[in-house]
Amino acid sequence: ISNPCTKYAFQPRKAVEIPEVIKKAFYITESGRPGPVLVDIPKDVQQEKAEIEFPELIKVRGYKPAFDPDLSQIEKAIDLIMKAEKPIIMAGGGVILSGAFNELQALAEILMCPVVTTFKGKGGFPENHPLAMGPIGMHGHAEANKIIIEADCIIAIGARFSDRSVGRFDEFGKGMSIIHLDVDPAEIGKNKSVDVAVVGDVKSSLRTLVKMLTTKGIRKDPDNSWLKRRKELVEYYTSTIKDYSREITAKKTLKKLRELLPSKSIVTTEVGQCQMWASLHFDVITPGTFFSSTGLGTMGFGFPASIGAKAAKPDVPVIDIAGDGSFNMTENSLAVSVLEKLPVIVFLLNNYMLGMVAQWQRTFYNRRYSGVEQNRCPDYVKLAESYGAQGIRVQSMNDLDKAIKTGLSSDVATVIDIPIDPEEDVYPFVAPGSGLKDMIVGG
Repeated sequence: ISNPCTKYAFQPRKAVEIPEVIKKAFYITESGRPGPVLVDIPKDVQQEKAEIEFPELIKVRGYKPAFDPDLSQIEKAIDLIMKAEKPIIMAGGGVILSGAFNELQALAEILMCPVVTTFKGKGGFPENHPLAMGPIGMHGHAEANKIIIEADCIIAIGARFSDRSVGRFDEFGKGMSIIHLDVDPAEIGKNKSVDVAVVGDVKSSLRTLVKMLTTKGIRKDPDNSWLKRRKELVEYYTSTIKDYSREITAKKTLKKLRELLPSKSIVTTEVGQCQMWASLHFDVITPGTFFSSTGLGTMGFGFPASIGAKAAKPDVPVIDIAGDGSFNMTENSLAVSVLEKLPVIVFLLNNYMLGMVAQWQRTFYNRRYSGVEQNRCPDYVKLAESYGAQGIRVQSMNDLDKAIKTGLSSDVATVIDIPIDPEEDVYPFVAPGSGLKDMIVGG
């Protein structure tokens, strides 16, 4: 039962086996490509008495994760990079898992090329960096989606080539050379054939690649035509994509949040429109400070995750960018936040809708709404107060400014209830089954 959803599963049959099993479990879950490991301890084993000790060394038969890259593959990658006139880096979640932030930035600054990320890779590269272009994909930045289809060489780092990031597999990367660096050999060629595969820990692979490029004296001209094209695209889409005319919009509120938060603040998100708005409009400045549920897209993830982040980093502001539908899944965790004295801010973009589902029903089903309206229930200010937390409802951008500052100085959890028009959609939008070139940039 557990094999499809775990990296490994153990079931010790004797109490004396438990220490070795636990040590193996932690080794497997943290090494290579991180993943869940199940340790199933039967009740009779739990009740046994035994003399135990943790082993100093462990070996897991058949488990040998790759750490260091093959140097010959690095050489092949360099050959392709040097032939490219329009290279681009696509950074995925593997950059964050391996902590390869400095190495990624060093590579980008040697190659002087644009850097896009997958949504899972958001926060792997500082989004205020002059080479950054933000996430690509279904709700990626328009300029990022546009520039990656104009590239002639994609350097994919710790990325899965998910259809939510690259669109149609048969279109993405067509006519380009693709270099793929990943710790998991099973990801190589799974969704997209590549020209060069570098299997190994991403941090180690990037460090080696940067060292070899430096040794060869390779450093691209910062005044190259490819970066001029980057600037053109950023300026074009910044001027042509307009926000909604209302005083309070998702974009305006998230820009205000970024303005007031310290750069090292930790941000989690719920799942849905709020998640995609955060991807589009909230720039991550300090790498590794943005956490969201991708892949399975688990509604309710953001709030408990924010409480966990606050427990780990009590001196750092922690904010959950939430939508009402997803927050409803785990709002009872307000009790945990209050009782354990772990104050976080819930930045609630509230349209009283399951907004992403409603957007799809508007776009693809002629506004035939079903099961998406929340009917202004519950009252989130009263809900927060019932748990002993603080609830603030804002009606203007000035109110929002004050509410964020109040939340940052509060010693209890703060729910900031922000009204968002139910008709406000997330754009850009690449429809399922379409390629990045087919993105819709506005309603």
